[in-house]
Amino acid sequence: MDSEKPFLGVRPGNFFRPAWVPLLLLFTVLAILSFQISTKTVFPESLISGSSAGEYGSPGPGTESGGPISCIGFFGAAPKRKVVMSITDFGGVGDGRTSNTETFRRAVRHMQGFGDKGGSQLNVPKGRWLTGSFNLTSNFTLFLEEGADPKEWPIIKPLPSYGRGRERSGGRHISLVHGDGLTNVIITGQNGTIDGQGKMWWDLWWNRTLEHTRGHLVELVNSQNILISNLTFLNSPFWTIHPVYCSNVVIKGMTILAPLNAPNTDGIDPDSSTNVCIEDCYIESGDDLVAVKSGWDQYGITMARPSTNIIVRRVSGTTPTCSGVGIGSEMSGGISNVTVEDLHVWDSAAGVRIKSDKGRGGYIVNISFHNIILERVKIPIRFSRGSNDHPDEGWDPKAVPKVKRVFISNVISINSLKAPVLQGIEDASYEEICLKNVTLLGLSPSTMWKCEFVSGFASEVFPTPCSQLQNMIPSSSCSYL
Repeated sequence: MDSEKPFLGVRPGNFFRPAWVPLLLLFTVLAILSFQISTKTVFPESLISGSSAGEYGSPGPGTESGGPISCIGFFGAAPKRKVVMSITDFGGVGDGRTSNTETFRRAVRHMQGFGDKGGSQLNVPKGRWLTGSFNLTSNFTLFLEEGADPKEWPIIKPLPSYGRGRERSGGRHISLVHGDGLTNVIITGQNGTIDGQGKMWWDLWWNRTLEHTRGHLVELVNSQNILISNLTFLNSPFWTIHPVYCSNVVIKGMTILAPLNAPNTDGIDPDSSTNVCIEDCYIESGDDLVAVKSGWDQYGITMARPSTNIIVRRVSGTTPTCSGVGIGSEMSGGISNVTVEDLHVWDSAAGVRIKSDKGRGGYIVNISFHNIILERVKIPIRFSRGSNDHPDEGWDPKAVPKVKRVFISNVISINSLKAPVLQGIEDASYEEICLKNVTLLGLSPSTMWKCEFVSGFASEVFPTPCSQLQNMIPSSSCSYL
């Protein structure tokens, strides 16, 4: 493929960046970018008629009888937008060469004026729209039809639950699509594509010339009632979708792709957020497909903003260096009530993983992994420690996590390379680890589980688990299985 030609799509395992736009972000719309908020109804009436979620873990409004369970009800339906405009009304040019950064910023500022007047839609015609970072606004829909210069990524303050940029001290680059303090925002479309053109940022990381923490592709902060669905996100500079301090977030029907060696390109990272539903997503990345977080060491402990009531359902994909679903390792504000079900992971370093360390503090409680299929996954189930990864010298080595009631059931791992590794932390509490109906195929007969500082119960597990999971009698806490 001629590197001088525009990027028009995705080839499996290969991602290209046009040489003539090395520093800008490209919204490829096989149709797109859109803050499109077309005059079309984004969802069928059956999905937007309900206004409240069903009981946690139960089908929300719009679930068809006999169809797949969905928590779309976490998202309270937004009304039809009253004002519809096009990015071309603001002078936007979708030729793949012209920077539209200021155009998008100006358009969103204008649309912001309709937030309390029925909301707004900004339609973007088919094309290739180059842009740097811009902010969203409340009561707004970004809709992508089918078919950067670092200076354009301003430096913003670090998150208070992290105390500094995650990669570098001080501030951090703003995300490509960013919003703070918003309500009723929809980012959706007909499988349109946003390409983060992350290679520039990965090169800075690989070359150790990165001055500030990389921005995400999409970050929403202190926001509620968010829907991100039916799109393809490519080549994020850093974590791809990062809702932080948010509530009632639905991320559904997404395809998230990055080269498998792209550093820290997590798929979806709910962080210090409540009532989050992630379902029906396909992810290939250089880090965790999904990682649940809640702040970093003493900053997360002080803020004490937990992640709770999170559902991850029908997610599939691969990551050669990390896990399908990870809990932590930044979990200092606490993580509870997480349900992961119908997960399919292949050719990956780990299947499901609990990550923590000394200095983290916090808790991980009531975590359920159910119906998991793993193929050629190096370590199917892993509890890990010892990253020695802290924001500064102010962390407390006596602050250790509490991990309790982790339920793992109905797991089959094919062509496993290693037995599970369950490494707790000395002087920390890792208890009521409950496993049932777990089958690991392909291990040599001499392969042994590796367990330290954990206790729990196992039933119908093959091969025989470590002794630490055989000392506890089946208690009411494990009767869930």
